[in-house]
Amino acid sequence: MQFSAWHKFRQWLEIRQKIAAAAGVVSLAPYEDYRCLKFRRERGVLFVTIDHPPLNLLDQGLLEELGRIATDIARDDEVLVAVFDSADPDFFISHADVRDIENMPRVAPPKPTSHQGTYALYDRYRKLSKVTIARIEGVARGGGSEFALSLDLRFGAIGKAVLGQQELSVGLIPGGGATQWLPRLIGRARTLEVLLSCGDYPAELAQQYGYINRAVDPKHIGSVVDDLAYRIATYPAEAIARMKRAVQASELPLDQGLLEEAHLFNQAVASDVARRRMAKYFELGGQTREVDLDMNFMADILAKIQ
Repeated sequence: MQFSAWHKFRQWLEIRQKIAAAAGVVSLAPYEDYRCLKFRRERGVLFVTIDHPPLNLLDQGLLEELGRIATDIARDDEVLVAVFDSADPDFFISHADVRDIENMPRVAPPKPTSHQGTYALYDRYRKLSKVTIARIEGVARGGGSEFALSLDLRFGAIGKAVLGQQELSVGLIPGGGATQWLPRLIGRARTLEVLLSCGDYPAELAQQYGYINRAVDPKHIGSVVDDLAYRIATYPAEAIARMKRAVQASELPLDQGLLEEAHLFNQAVASDVARRRMAKYFELGGQTREVDLDMNFMADILAKIQ
């Protein structure tokens, strides 16, 4: 494809993208009867805003609705990405309700043989075939931190986002997976620092440790997260699901994980949507110097191929 034709195609696509963005908001019929969560669905992305005054406490009411919304997201074919944020400028999710913990049995039950309670809830989020993103602009400690850890991606606003695990200060240990997920993200030594210090980890330090993906200027965190979510939502649902399954297989021994990736890759190669997108790639001049230098824009073009 000649440069002039390529340039004209880019201009045409940018106009189409603006039109699609303007018309992207659709009905929220499946998301009814929620009291702690508010919703906006646009261009394949469901925005879930936690709105549970006075401090977004992770109590039974919020836990129940987080469980329900996980089911609704899994069933909604129009949603490929879910972004969780907060209506409270100071709290994402403050922490678990300590009164609920205080009311638990004084006699410890036998060791569980399957995931229950918050473990089962967070495991459902981790295994969703959709992509989940936390946009953190306030405090996320204890159970709030663990909920963020159960999501695929985490972005924190500089000067506003604070993460931590304060359980040891009241004689507890984390009860929602932090002792297992943090070492996989930040290593054993830093995990012990987080858990034993009961300290606050602001966005920039959390990014440095690997606790979150990125610390972002609070003026730009909305556009950074939204742009990423919208872009992911343009890709085929089946390919997104395969990508997550392949990464999930990294928890297996290396040889088994590589075999799972090879199997999923072969499935992707055989899929109709991959064949259509590869054909379009070559039609637009793919594997030439001119076009491959602008693969970021090419990815946006291929995202329009169903």
